[in-house]
Amino acid sequence: MKNASSFSALSGLVYSTDSGRHCPDCEKPQAECVCAAGPVNSGDGIARVRRESKGRGGKTVTTIQGLCLTLDELKTLTAALKKRCGCGGALKDGVIEIQGEHVELLLEELRKRGFTAKKSGG
Repeated sequence: MKNASSFSALSGLVYSTDSGRHCPDCEKPQAECVCAAGPVNSGDGIARVRRESKGRGGKTVTTIQGLCLTLDELKTLTAALKKRCGCGGALKDGVIEIQGEHVELLLEELRKRGFTAKKSGG
């Protein structure tokens, strides 16, 4: 008889996260999904650049959103903008975050790269 107090004694699989998340459109795992090759967000193509500090412990970041680019293009653009500003940043949910207040510099750089860019917020 098996010892019921040890986990190895339990033979049936109850729950597993091995399969991961699946794309709702093509039902493939997200790593194999071909649907993700499209734009990350459904923005209008106008880059909205704004300064934010809410929820960041008083630290200021400049955010850029509204770009209709794929994930790889957004990653490349984020890296280039971080290098141009000489600071850190991140790409979160299709929104580029650059540490510090760089609104004017980023507006100029985005326009130079051919994007339509607007200053957003106050």
